Amino acid sequence: MGNHSFRHEPWLHLYSEADIETELAAAEKHIEQATGYHPVCFRGPGFSLSRTVLKVLAKRGYLCDASTFPTFLGPLARAYYFMTSKLSREELDQRQELFGKIQDGFRPLRPYRLQLETGELVEIPVTTMPVFKIPIHASYLLYLSVFSPLLAISYFRFAIALCRLLHVQPSILLHPLDFLGCNDLPELSFFPAMNLTSQRKLALMSRFVNILSSQYTVLTVRQHAEAIQQVENVPSLHPGAIAL
Repeated sequence: MGNHSFRHEPWLHLYSEADIETELAAAEKHIEQATGYHPVCFRGPGFSLSRTVLKVLAKRGYLCDASTFPTFLGPLARAYYFMTSKLSREELDQRQELFGKIQDGFRPLRPYRLQLETGELVEIPVTTMPVFKIPIHASYLLYLSVFSPLLAISYFRFAIALCRLLHVQPSILLHPLDFLGCNDLPELSFFPAMNLTSQRKLALMSRFVNILSSQYTVLTVRQHAEAIQQVENVPSLHPGAIAL
């Protein structure tokens, strides 16, 4: 169970430090009320991240952040989202950095430690295909499956094989819409792969999870971060080294 912000605004990187504190605290309060669990891992909505966000996370005792998305395709994803959504001009302006910048593709794929003035965080990037830095998370796979399920499955098998070859432990991102279909939320039909039924998505997701679990032991993000903390040779970086 992690913190994904309270209001899910992808311009979290524009918030002041005080506003970030308020946002995180509100999410923590409601998560604890609902689950009895205090979150120690964070992922920014729309991969929104800043040095200030990281500073506040470390100050609040978080174990890890999982907001970086090392891909060159962020601007293309943003353009597609803008073309297919029905957002107002103000809403579009607020989302000008949604999904990141081209230079994000140069960020590391493997986990690392972030050294901050308020403490240390483990950063677990959302895994993209090694070498090519193109997305392999569930929403992208389902989008490919609209054209060819075999293509989507083969693409994921190849990505996992590259991860094994290059010793990348994959962190696979899942969204609620990866399990919901056009029969559940027709008002969100503009999202990729929302022309698939939930039954079809569940069948495909089962295939993807089976491929992943056949090659790796599947853990929660917190378990992954705790394991990384025990490894001595994990690189330590300053936030400036990941182009925030």
